[in-house]
Amino acid sequence: MDRILLSPPDVGASERDALISAFDAGWIAPAGPELAAFEAELAMYTGAEAAVALSSGTAALHLSLIVSSVGAGDEVVVQSATFAASAFAVVHAGATPVFIDSDRSTWCLDPDLLDEFLAERARLGNLPKAVLPVDLYGSTANYGRIRSICAQYGVLVVQDAAEALGSEGDDGQAGSLGHLTALSFNGNKIITTSGGGALLGPKDLIERARFLSTQARMPVSHYEHEEIGFNYRMSNLLAALGRAQLAGLEDKISRRAQIFRRYVEAFPTFDWCPFAATPRPNHWLSVALLPENLNPAGVCAELAEVGIEARPAWKPMHQQPVFEGSEMIGDAVADELFERGICLPSGSSMTGEQLDRVIASLQAVIASEGAISA
Repeated sequence: MDRILLSPPDVGASERDALISAFDAGWIAPAGPELAAFEAELAMYTGAEAAVALSSGTAALHLSLIVSSVGAGDEVVVQSATFAASAFAVVHAGATPVFIDSDRSTWCLDPDLLDEFLAERARLGNLPKAVLPVDLYGSTANYGRIRSICAQYGVLVVQDAAEALGSEGDDGQAGSLGHLTALSFNGNKIITTSGGGALLGPKDLIERARFLSTQARMPVSHYEHEEIGFNYRMSNLLAALGRAQLAGLEDKISRRAQIFRRYVEAFPTFDWCPFAATPRPNHWLSVALLPENLNPAGVCAELAEVGIEARPAWKPMHQQPVFEGSEMIGDAVADELFERGICLPSGSSMTGEQLDRVIASLQAVIASEGAISA
């Protein structure tokens, strides 16, 4: 029996042809025409002014903070319900994360809590340098409100759209909703370059990030450096893969939306990820809150026994041992997402037969005593 993965790469002949073409052209070194073309196509697709392709989404987040002059002694607001890279990038930049809860209408950063927090910090004369909302599972944050709130205090908004390429928010594509935006092309994302990511935003900041991503190398032949840089650039070969993937993005979004609708029809009593600020989500993962008598970890374990990969929702950052003692504003929603949330197989290459198998297996697990919490 084949194993059904949570979100495997969806690649085929076009990706193979793109890689071989780039290889045969001799552009094996990091720079090359595929890299430049991929960046231009990313900017065009998202509506961003410019893009730089990088080695990972974490690198994109790190550089977003560096080029925004975030550093030692600064604080950055991060929603707690996220993958660790969002918070790790803040620490990489030398700053301190302050965690804020999500709202129930998007599962993303709560604008009301943010408003209260920034008002109090303004009164104390101790504002954070930036706010980093995360577009959880393809649901975009309420950027209209978040940008408006932050503008009152001169605080930057950096969009972590690692999970949201192709999602359309209330006022634009994921990729153009923040001052800067980070994308991820990890192997489990809606499109992949094996590893990789990108930073999108104003041309001047993107050019600055591009310079830093190539070891801050000055334009002279003897490798001169006046600043500390990073080895963060994407390779030309992986950019060729990315271009082929980007060309098929709309089909991938359509298939994942079909999968999500099937799950909703099969499990109408589940509380599914809401999209109050996302007219067109990319449905990167189909995620639901299980009934309170069910344990997500137990359900996932039983599904694993029949060859199906499922995962609990992200463990909040404020619960992570590495961030013990960090400041946290609110916690009810983030805690509930972790306590009840389950991510189901959502890959765009999943067949109808495989989807039927996941649904039938989950129905059987739910009916079994093994999935019920003590």
